[in-house]
Amino acid sequence: MTTTSLPESLIATLPGDYYTDPEIFRLEQERIFEEMWFCVARSSELGKPGGYRTVDVGRESILVTRARDNSVRAFFNVCRHRGAKLCTQEAGEVKRAFQCPYHAWTYDLEGKLVAAPNLTKMPDIDRTEYGLVNVHVREWLGYVWICLADAPPSFEEQVVGAVVARLGDVAAIDRYGIADLEVGKRIVYDVKANWKLIIENFMECYHCATIHPELTEVLPEFADGYAAQYFVGHGAEFGADIKGFTVDGSEGLDRIPTVSEEQDRRYYAITVRPQVFINLLPDHVILHRMYPVAADRTIVECDWLYLKGVVESGKDVSRSVELFDRVNRQDFDACERCQPAMSSRLYAKGGVLVPSERHIGEFHDWIHDRLGTRQSR
Repeated sequence: MTTTSLPESLIATLPGDYYTDPEIFRLEQERIFEEMWFCVARSSELGKPGGYRTVDVGRESILVTRARDNSVRAFFNVCRHRGAKLCTQEAGEVKRAFQCPYHAWTYDLEGKLVAAPNLTKMPDIDRTEYGLVNVHVREWLGYVWICLADAPPSFEEQVVGAVVARLGDVAAIDRYGIADLEVGKRIVYDVKANWKLIIENFMECYHCATIHPELTEVLPEFADGYAAQYFVGHGAEFGADIKGFTVDGSEGLDRIPTVSEEQDRRYYAITVRPQVFINLLPDHVILHRMYPVAADRTIVECDWLYLKGVVESGKDVSRSVELFDRVNRQDFDACERCQPAMSSRLYAKGGVLVPSERHIGEFHDWIHDRLGTRQSR
């Protein structure tokens, strides 16, 4: 099969090895995940000072914690002495400091070296210079975003700009008050597929009528194959007889009071490259974070966010969660079905995109630009 001479209706995809080649994945780690803003945690997970979480971003382990002044800090999770991993647990809490389990070099919550065996006999050691190495941090929408680059790109352009490009303005997402919502449910999926397959799937709805019967029942326009992301500012409207974004279309939970009348009874989907999906509903928000592990494996952490009163009162959110959990599992099953074929000789030069998937073609152009592969491959 060749896609070099295509009808005008079709667009060529990336070649199959972009989803399987360890060298391509290494380039993505270096030039995408380690250079861009990457969402790593819900701010509330860090709790009080000393609360921490460790995450893998690209090829690096990163320690995210809350300092004494209540600010969020991030450091390379590497002891400055002999390079041991400082924290080996995914999450936890320390009282005042992080201590390396190898030689007991100890760092305060701001990253300063505060103690080590015989440290007083080494007065020439600058305790800040030999402290933990900082990583750039921002908080937005109640989440912690970090960037490993020495000179990070503009957060406003890369992250906020992606939302503005999709919704038309930042006020449209501010009305959901996402920072003040609470996690009502978190599900972690281990997907045996390349991260780009997951993004491509999320961005289009050409497949919706085929594999998402529950979703197209709630959002009938999705059966036509055009995803909500295809049009700037557009939100897919609930069906006439649908009362809420639930698995059976029944009444949802307490509506977010600041959501505008125009946004009510609508669903908005946003992709923030390289690894965040935001789904806006009148009564809750669903946020996915992808952690690419290998060329053929991606961990996806998905939060369902509701008003504090909904979570604190113990209201049943299961029908709300079940709808998008089904959608996720249907999508990830499709991605896992595609992954083996990426190695097929039939897909060596890639496949094709139809007109409703044109924004995936733009995503592929972005991949080429980030990796510098447009001319060489």
